[in-house]
Amino acid sequence: MSDTDGKKPLGLGGAPRSGQVKQSFSHGRTHAVVVETKRKRVVVPTPGQKPAGGSGGNATNLGDPSKRPAGITDAEMERRLTALRQAKAREQEESAKRAEDERLREEDRQRRREEFEAKEREERAREAALRAKAEEEERARQEAAAEAVAKAAQRKADILGTQRRQPAKPEPEPAAAAVAPATKDRSTGVSRPRPGADGAAPAPGGEADRSAKPGLSPRKTDREREDRDRGAKNKGDEGRRSGKLTLSDAVSDEGGRQRSLAAMKRKQEKARQKAMGFNKPEKQARDVQLPETIVVSELANRMAERAADVVKALMKMGMMVTMNQAIDADTAELVIEEFGHRAVRVTDADVEQAIDTVADKSEDLVTRPPIVTIMGHVDHGKTSLLDAIRKANVVSGEAGGITQHIGAYQVKTPKGSLVTFLDTPGHAAFTSMRARGAHVTDIVVLVVAADDAVMPQTIEAINHAKAAKVPLIVAINKVDKPDANPQKVRTDLLQHEIVVEAMSGDVQDVEVSAKTGKGLDNLLEAIALQAEILELTANPKRAAAAAVIEAKLDVGRGPVATVLVQSGTLKKGDIFVVGEQWGKVRALINDKGETVTEAGPSVPVEVLGLNGTPQAGDVLNVVDTEAQAREIADYREKAAKDKRAAAGAATTLEQLMAKAKADQSVSELPVIVKGDVQGSTEAIIQALEKVGNEEVRVRVLHYGVGAITDSDVGLAEASGAPIIGFNVRANATARNSAQQKGVELRYYSIIYDLIDDIKKAASGLLKNEVREHFIGYAKILEVFRITGVGNVAGCLVTEGVARRSAGVRLLRDNVVIHEGTLKTLKRFKDEVKEVQSGQECGMAFERYEDVRANDVIEIFEREEVKRTL
Repeated sequence: MSDTDGKKPLGLGGAPRSGQVKQSFSHGRTHAVVVETKRKRVVVPTPGQKPAGGSGGNATNLGDPSKRPAGITDAEMERRLTALRQAKAREQEESAKRAEDERLREEDRQRRREEFEAKEREERAREAALRAKAEEEERARQEAAAEAVAKAAQRKADILGTQRRQPAKPEPEPAAAAVAPATKDRSTGVSRPRPGADGAAPAPGGEADRSAKPGLSPRKTDREREDRDRGAKNKGDEGRRSGKLTLSDAVSDEGGRQRSLAAMKRKQEKARQKAMGFNKPEKQARDVQLPETIVVSELANRMAERAADVVKALMKMGMMVTMNQAIDADTAELVIEEFGHRAVRVTDADVEQAIDTVADKSEDLVTRPPIVTIMGHVDHGKTSLLDAIRKANVVSGEAGGITQHIGAYQVKTPKGSLVTFLDTPGHAAFTSMRARGAHVTDIVVLVVAADDAVMPQTIEAINHAKAAKVPLIVAINKVDKPDANPQKVRTDLLQHEIVVEAMSGDVQDVEVSAKTGKGLDNLLEAIALQAEILELTANPKRAAAAAVIEAKLDVGRGPVATVLVQSGTLKKGDIFVVGEQWGKVRALINDKGETVTEAGPSVPVEVLGLNGTPQAGDVLNVVDTEAQAREIADYREKAAKDKRAAAGAATTLEQLMAKAKADQSVSELPVIVKGDVQGSTEAIIQALEKVGNEEVRVRVLHYGVGAITDSDVGLAEASGAPIIGFNVRANATARNSAQQKGVELRYYSIIYDLIDDIKKAASGLLKNEVREHFIGYAKILEVFRITGVGNVAGCLVTEGVARRSAGVRLLRDNVVIHEGTLKTLKRFKDEVKEVQSGQECGMAFERYEDVRANDVIEIFEREEVKRTL
């Protein structure tokens, strides 16, 4: 095909067209880049042909078929064109929608921007207005204050000038008071009435008439008139005697109350002193009670300072605390000194100061009955002697015929005087109870049986009496027996530095018989004589102080304490504190079981109304209020807990390890003890603590006073311990619970049986004692090495016998280097059970082969022996 045909030659589409793009960089730099541009193919319809889809259009006439791609039919071409038109329509719709969305977003942003700017403008305008208003008010206040000060100075000058111009004795002018003041016209020289505030003359009966009142001097009338004229000319000015000057009064037109010249002078003097710093009030220094720790607000309250100031002072010291936090005493003392006060250190123990400890006056003291304690060995007749004195059978009520409680009784002698007796147990377990009895007593009666002489508990009683520094009276009892030897008793007492009067000493001794009543009167006379020598006195008019002799938990009555009043008078309704307990006296019962309203010195009574069971030996003190009693009891309880915690705590790692090792090596027998009274329970605990040795000990898990309860059974089940009841029983529910849980309940009424049973039970925990019996010696002559067996020692039995079941020790130069058992014992080639002395044998040790010639083998047997405590 030639070029003359009007058609382009065939090719690959012709050379690509090029163009230029200008690039811009920073600092004004540009760069021209040549790029390739791609020509877009456009299908142009044939002239006279309508577009596809148009009205009256033919779908087959779709442009020049010569320009259509090869293989494309008219239908396909129409479909493609339709799809293209639809795509273009969608693109236009989406473009229009995006443009609309962008326009709406831009409008929203513009609206919010305008609102924000408007709000900022309003805020700035408001702040500017507030600042302007504040500045205006401040300027107005300053101007008003300055104007007020100027007016005050002007008034003072006017007053002083007026006083200087007034004559000493002004003549009265009654006519002048009724007419208006006249002013002279400078041009004519004619006097005319002075105009008022509006320029008109005052009317009759107006200000001029009201000012002319009886009792007012013309001078005062003129001065008031001048003041009114000055106020009319200068509107807003106040009278010079307008009372106390305040800012509101200075800027107002109304006058207040009148103020004298002396008041003005005092005000100026006060302002001058204030400016010079002379009017600061002196700060009052206080004594601030300072405990170990104190809350910041409480510290501020005690100093009468603001809590915020105290917190600020602490923050300056580097302590970031609030007013509700506690600080220590040292820090609080620094704060107190910072504020100019004085710190007074107090401790928690100061609550004890509520107890009255004032010394008694000599005129208030009266004679009191002596307190006599009867001491002695077991079964020497102490209670029987007291029984004979009281003429009442007391000993029959004690289990086993021994006294296991401290009894307090008051007896009237044949001469009418009163004597208070304390009967203490004589058994060794009641040493502490006897010690308490000796410390509250005035006289000790030492009962010694004439047929038994001095015994161990007798010596203990002597030591207690000496420690308490109380006089001693020896009562030699059982003199009615055929084998009685009173002289032997006196001689034995010499060994313990007790010299009786019969042997030229100063200790009274009386031979008595509780069975026949012999010598009882002489004993009472000796007690009365000793009391007379002691001159025992007490003040019955002060707050009572008493010693607790015994305490118990009674069913129905609650905690009951037997006390012996030492000073003062204990009355029904008194509030008291005793040890860690407190209470209010609900009832007082004497030794005869009678209810009394009060108990004086040396009177034993039972006290009801405690909140808990005290310890025997505690001191009962009467206090003023229930709050004091509760505070003292709480302090004592806390102190006791701290003391027990400190005693039982191991402070170092070594102590902890040693304690753990000791606990592992010692076997324990746990028990739970419940008794009827506090003293007996304590005595049982002390006795149980002595049972055992370095291998076995008795551990009291819990002890208390009263019946055995469900909680005791639960504790016993958890710990596998038996429950020991001394003169008490388990209630019905506790008994049933113990049977179901398999808890052992053991009841005792005599302390001997209780201690013996515990000893037997503890003995069962002891390991059997291993005893060794030496049965022979053998000497090693030669050592043989045998395959499969090891080293075998050829020995000669030099002494005794060698047995295969026995233990052996290998001695080298008389030093034990191995201890074990024999693996084999042979005589020639046969295995034998034993080899007699003088015979040779072969021995091999179990797991040991270092044997040498001339070593000695020691042969022994072990035997286990049961041990007891």
